[in-house]
Amino acid sequence: MRRHKETRVTGTTRYALYFTPKPGSDLARFGNAVLGTDNHAGAEVPRPEGMADLAGVTASPRLYGFHATLKAPMRLRPGATEADLLAAAATLAADHPPVPVGPLRVATLGAFTALVPQAAPPELGLFAAECVAAFEPFRAALTEAETARRKPERLTPRGRALLAAWGYPYVFEAFRFHMTLTDALPEADRPSWRARLAEAYGEAEPLTLDALSVLRQDGAGPFRVLRRLSFGG
Repeated sequence: MRRHKETRVTGTTRYALYFTPKPGSDLARFGNAVLGTDNHAGAEVPRPEGMADLAGVTASPRLYGFHATLKAPMRLRPGATEADLLAAAATLAADHPPVPVGPLRVATLGAFTALVPQAAPPELGLFAAECVAAFEPFRAALTEAETARRKPERLTPRGRALLAAWGYPYVFEAFRFHMTLTDALPEADRPSWRARLAEAYGEAEPLTLDALSVLRQDGAGPFRVLRRLSFGG
């Protein structure tokens, strides 16, 4: 029997279930260059030519790396282990077919700039909901400080209920698939960044979700990909 290597987990270790594009793909190269980091390799990435000023507007997404959230960052509940989480993710991925997303476009999402589907299919929301539910047994309850960071006073009553029940307010009907490209921007700056990034992105092949990635963050450090688990094994 294969034995998992024991990994030390502290109270400040967090895990997340994300979609991250295949390393070396056009999508990965674009997102990594915009953020200036590769969360698979744990390495710096040169910015696109003529866009060195991206460094000033990507501090927050750079911490997480280029991704789309499926299960938001969480601490593990007492008794749950990293090996357990990885095994559960491997099982889900092995049994899941690819999820077609279609073409992406650069858009303003609230105050952020992000890649979003031109027309999100129902299968995408269903898969995200499946991930939220499947990995909920691993999640430690939010602390008061963690709840406060989500600014519940700014949420709708439904958002506060989702936060209390699932540790994140943007799940189920509130889920929006997106791959963040910038920090929250002043309103006056959003159109220019959207246009510049759309030009850099250009035309791309339709996206298919073909894998589930498990990421780990230690303390205030960056998230790093532990495993990228292909669908269908």
